[in-house]
Amino acid sequence: MNEEVRLTAWVRGRVQGVGFRWFTRANALEIGGLTGFALNLEDGRVQVVAEGPRENCHRLLDWLRSADTPGRVDGVTEIWGTPRGSYTGFAMR
Repeated sequence: MNEEVRLTAWVRGRVQGVGFRWFTRANALEIGGLTGFALNLEDGRVQVVAEGPRENCHRLLDWLRSADTPGRVDGVTEIWGTPRGSYTGFAMR
């Protein structure tokens, strides 16, 4: 069963000023079925929140951890939860 979930991930490394949020949004849209956002944090990390089918969220998380992202990802921390259903698309904030 591919249940609906909420993924919150914090990506650290050189991930600001390199198009990381744009590519995250584009990848989420390509995967499909995901809503949420990518946000630059003041400490240099990018926060990604994605809601949708668990399999699709795992695909996005795998991409965040891959060498295909812009910049340089040093690590990703994630938590899983219940979707809130408050997003209508995938945004850059």
